[in-house]
Amino acid sequence: MELSLIELYGTMGYFAKGIVFTLAGMSIWSLTVTIQKWWFLRSAQAQTRKFAPEFSQFLEEDNLTEAINLAGTYKKSHVARVLGNALDEIKPLIADGSVTVADINSAERAIEREMLMTIVLIKRGLGILATVGSTAPFVGLLGTTMGIVNAFTGMAQSGGGGLGAISAGIAEALITTAFGLLVAIPAVWAYNYFQTKVDNITAEMTYSSKEMIDYLIKGVSGEFGRSRFTREFNTAAQNAAKI
Repeated sequence: MELSLIELYGTMGYFAKGIVFTLAGMSIWSLTVTIQKWWFLRSAQAQTRKFAPEFSQFLEEDNLTEAINLAGTYKKSHVARVLGNALDEIKPLIADGSVTVADINSAERAIEREMLMTIVLIKRGLGILATVGSTAPFVGLLGTTMGIVNAFTGMAQSGGGGLGAISAGIAEALITTAFGLLVAIPAVWAYNYFQTKVDNITAEMTYSSKEMIDYLIKGVSGEFGRSRFTREFNTAAQNAAKI
């Protein structure tokens, strides 16, 4: 006679049911983090694609105030956070037209600080996915071990090794093992996917910040040219946001 999953669940002991509830909680937790992180990165990339051309235009017009205000309106864009806050900090240095080496170093430090804080924000939640992906199989294995113990207990109580004596314990072992893998596999996939996205976003912020430093070093003195900077920055941000 075939048994449904609900019937098999009804034959489980309290310990095995606790394992199933624990894995269900871990699955819901990781799924929630996955959805939130996916939506956050999707919004960040969409805002970056909109932010890049407008920000470039304001820089080309030497309108630093509007460029800073624009960055403030795109709060989810990682590039807007880094460049906007850094530009706000170094705006007085650019305004007087006397940018020194020390000023450029200050700008680099401002960008690095904002990048670190932005990367921390982007990585938030990845530790949960890594924990679920690495521990869920062992939680299921714990249920597997107890299921085997229950199977041997059934054999001892019946005085024989018939299928009826060990079926309940074996069912517990197989179900908890399978459930543990079902929870772990999506979590590992999501972690690897988001880790790759974080690496791409980090590269994008680094490239954009280097372009900003070039703008300060050469653009203000007229050696580099603002139009070239705006074209390269816009192209880089647009392409990286599509990754």
